[in-house]
Amino acid sequence: MAMSESRFLALASARRSIRKFKPDPVDRTKLDLCLEAARLAPSACNAQPYRFVVVDEPALKEKFCGAVFSGVYSACKFAAAAPVIVAVVSDTGKLSAWLGNQVQRTDFRLMDIGIAAEHFVLEAAEQGLGTCWIGWFAAKAGARALGLGPGRRIEVLIAVGSPDEAPAQRPRKLMEKFGSYNKI
Repeated sequence: MAMSESRFLALASARRSIRKFKPDPVDRTKLDLCLEAARLAPSACNAQPYRFVVVDEPALKEKFCGAVFSGVYSACKFAAAAPVIVAVVSDTGKLSAWLGNQVQRTDFRLMDIGIAAEHFVLEAAEQGLGTCWIGWFAAKAGARALGLGPGRRIEVLIAVGSPDEAPAQRPRKLMEKFGSYNKI
């Protein structure tokens, strides 16, 4: 089945997880556009149960990366070379969203964070920036390094910077094995 490619599909197809970054600082105007894209993301009950903390001040970033990428988490230490680390922090959501979580047995906050963070990384790609989602890190140590209060947890990190590599596209399932209409 042939598909005509949209601008969005071209962007989504071109986006890669970048693990090697140039040391150049990231223009805050570009970061502001990424934050705006994340801010516009939909969320369950419009709860917006997250905060995006941009860590770009060198001394704080060094302290933060030392905390989150130590010990068993050192496999993700490559992210410390990115000039920016974004901590996506969960906030307490609305009661209606919490009730929905209980009924559906689903943590809608995590879905909401995924949607908002993906908006962020896609806008970053649009701005010519590279990103990498990081899920393996010391969340409690990171929360202490950022001085997060109770009820807040770092759910995901996003490394951001100018790419210093151009990874090939990874294989994806064929459409016939991925999606279907009206039956599995």
